[in-house]
Amino acid sequence: MGDRIATVGTVLPNEEVDLRSEISGKIEKICFREGSAVRKGEVLVKIGDAELQAQLLRARYRQAIAEDQAERQRQLFAVQQTSQVEYDSAVNALNISRAEAQLIQAQLDKTEIRAPFAGLIGLRQVSEGSYLSPATPIAMLQDQGSVKVEFSVPEKYAGALEVGDEIRFSVQGVAQTFAGRIYALEAKIDQATRTLRLRALSANPDGALVPGAFAEIDIVLPEKEGLTIPGAALIPELKGHRVFLCVAGKAVSQSVVIGARTADRVEITKGVQAGDTLITSAIL
Repeated sequence: MGDRIATVGTVLPNEEVDLRSEISGKIEKICFREGSAVRKGEVLVKIGDAELQAQLLRARYRQAIAEDQAERQRQLFAVQQTSQVEYDSAVNALNISRAEAQLIQAQLDKTEIRAPFAGLIGLRQVSEGSYLSPATPIAMLQDQGSVKVEFSVPEKYAGALEVGDEIRFSVQGVAQTFAGRIYALEAKIDQATRTLRLRALSANPDGALVPGAFAEIDIVLPEKEGLTIPGAALIPELKGHRVFLCVAGKAVSQSVVIGARTADRVEITKGVQAGDTLITSAIL
């Protein structure tokens, strides 16, 4: 028989980032439209950079002077008209000026906030002309081309599930049933809930699956051979389960250990052997 696991989970985006700036400054231009799709590398927000542009121009002038001085010292050193120390000092000054220009250019690059991946951008939290700091959220960017489904299963199924197993799930408001495959399992069982957390990946080409949605998940484990009995023949007890067998014309009580369940049958893993006569009615 094949065991079924019914659980619930949450739909997550494939990738998600809360867009923020690495530097502070006034927003000069917002280049995206709320709720629209953006490409990887596309400029989303431009921060004013007039001061940094001036600093870069000054650094480049200094670099040009340092290059001339280094070249002059090289020519003098070649004819032994200057010392090694003076030549090395000129080369070092040139390298420092180049590094300063690169540093300012790196700061300039940060004035353009670009999309780290292609996806759907949400509602913006800022306006043109407002002052932006690294603590200010700009908008949420999500990749919804495929979605992740996060869910948990009881610890007894920890060894029964593995990467690549298929799941079926549904969400409220959408009639169809979706399929996904497990791609990752948590490294350990949660001690508080005694459950194992897993994630599955499902394609979402038409955007029917919205991140944050509640998912009802159904997992069918591979079928296995086992001994099953009608559910009506099983008697639950405080410390386990019991059935009645017919032995030599008499009813004999027998403790059993159960496994998987279906709607009308129960797997017996210990206590009953094939060929035993089970009493299924008038038990009480």
